[in-house]
Amino acid sequence: MITKLCFATASVLIAMSVPLWAQDAEKGAELYQHYCATCHGIDATGHGPMAGVLVIQPTNLKTLANADGVFPTARVVGRIDGRDPLVSHGSPMPVYGPYFEGQDTAIKTPDGQPILTSQPIVDLVEYLKTLQDG
Repeated sequence: MITKLCFATASVLIAMSVPLWAQDAEKGAELYQHYCATCHGIDATGHGPMAGVLVIQPTNLKTLANADGVFPTARVVGRIDGRDPLVSHGSPMPVYGPYFEGQDTAIKTPDGQPILTSQPIVDLVEYLKTLQDG
């Protein structure tokens, strides 16, 4: 119990010391085309040119939000930066966290929980939010 409390307190203090940067969906779109479209497709429906060789088909990124329109920010950040690996073709989904290192910032989940990440991942998440069918 004390360990959880200490971890939670440390997380809040760290998040408070890292700026919340503005999200830029346009930059996120550029990152998506460069890093994600090969598997997820230009239209983000999961039908990219590499999809045919993958054991597990890429996710339709237009349907990430739940029925209430809530976007799974923590899950998406974790998949991109490698905290929540996904096996897609016999090995983990390419982890792009190392490519996006630097420019440390935080993004908030829909319930207000800050997640430490990098500015490019924040921009990519913002772009993915704009794609949601709804």
